Amino acid sequence: PWKRASILSSCESRREPARAKIEGMIDPDLLLNRTDAVASALETKGTARESVIAARDALVERRSVRQKLDELRAELNRHSKVVGEAMKARDSQAEALRGQLSELKSSIRDAEQRARDADDAYTRLALVLPNLPDPAAPVGLDESDNVILRHEGTPRADEVPPHWEIAEAQGWWEPEKAARMSGSGFAILRGDGARLLRALPQYALNLHRDKYTEFVVPHMMLRDTMVGTGHLPKFADDAYATTDDRWLIPTGEVPLTAMHRGEILDADSLPFHYTTYTVCFRREAGAAGKDTRGMQRLHEFHKVEFMIYCRADQVAAEFAGLLHDAETSLRGLGLPYRVVDLATGDLTFSSARIHDLEVHSPGVGRWLEASSVGNFSDFQARRSNIRVRDATRKTVPVHTLNGSALATPRVWAALLENGYQADGTVRVPEALVQYLGTDTLGVPRAH
Repeated sequence: PWKRASILSSCESRREPARAKIEGMIDPDLLLNRTDAVASALETKGTARESVIAARDALVERRSVRQKLDELRAELNRHSKVVGEAMKARDSQAEALRGQLSELKSSIRDAEQRARDADDAYTRLALVLPNLPDPAAPVGLDESDNVILRHEGTPRADEVPPHWEIAEAQGWWEPEKAARMSGSGFAILRGDGARLLRALPQYALNLHRDKYTEFVVPHMMLRDTMVGTGHLPKFADDAYATTDDRWLIPTGEVPLTAMHRGEILDADSLPFHYTTYTVCFRREAGAAGKDTRGMQRLHEFHKVEFMIYCRADQVAAEFAGLLHDAETSLRGLGLPYRVVDLATGDLTFSSARIHDLEVHSPGVGRWLEASSVGNFSDFQARRSNIRVRDATRKTVPVHTLNGSALATPRVWAALLENGYQADGTVRVPEALVQYLGTDTLGVPRAH
């Protein structure tokens, strides 16, 4: 029921200063002209129709106020010329005309304030509207409507201890110390447990280094940067902030998306493939009632992120390639996993389509999300003002995709449980032996 940007062509690369105000979230023309279609689509993500209507009405008001302001400014220009000519000719009406000019300027000041108020009203309402779901995404309001696309590998069928018991028995896991130090939701890993976690980012970065350009990025972002990716204002309660209004990153997606904020990109050079290894921070404010034991759900965790910038005509191929790359990371570790197509109601705020990769955790008896591969269409680019030029030389938003090359906590957990051996040691996947210097971790327990 809606259309995305058309195929883009080459353009010159140049830098523009980031706008002080965000000019678009979802396409304003769609919001204005296809309101019912937009409202119906967003209802499948749990957004009330009234929220869409309110944003549409605010957009109509903003455009009306701006049009009036433009008309007043045009009238001021015309009247200024008339006054200038009257003054030059020493016309007796010159002073009266100057008085009218002063009244016009006062009207313009009032109209400028109304325009600022209308801008703020629209931005406030539009910023909390999520991205439109891709029409190909399964329709449903929660995770029960997700579609399992396929399984890879055979889940372990025998009885295995959960990873925290394996790690505690080997002295790799110290939850009590972590809790005394930082509270719940944090982890201390020791010895081989720490070395295993450290090996995972190195493995993922090396595995994909021929395709993805690696970056080292800041772990604190400005508020506007977080707004640009859709993490604010919607998820402020789930994020950590400093006293000077800098925000700890919830994922490497944020700095990688901000890499080209406020820029017009060279369309001929797209796609861009980026990666970064970061520590990530999340309050997990909505985790009440969910299993938080062990490494399943932490406030601080390590992750290698993929990020892609591309043209609209490249999205399908790049999404397939991104999924393939994320799967390659898990396949190389020999972990059984499944690919899940998320229903619209389970999509993230900024995404249009997501495929989750879930590893099997035999000790926990669950499938754990290890990677989330997402198509964000032009949503984040609109909020971050990242553009390319189309064939008509008009600037249009770029498209972005991102996903986890490797989210370490749950992969670490799955490696312990899938590699667990009868004597209490853990078998190391061949792909990690070069980083750990051994094919077995831990000390065999005494019989």
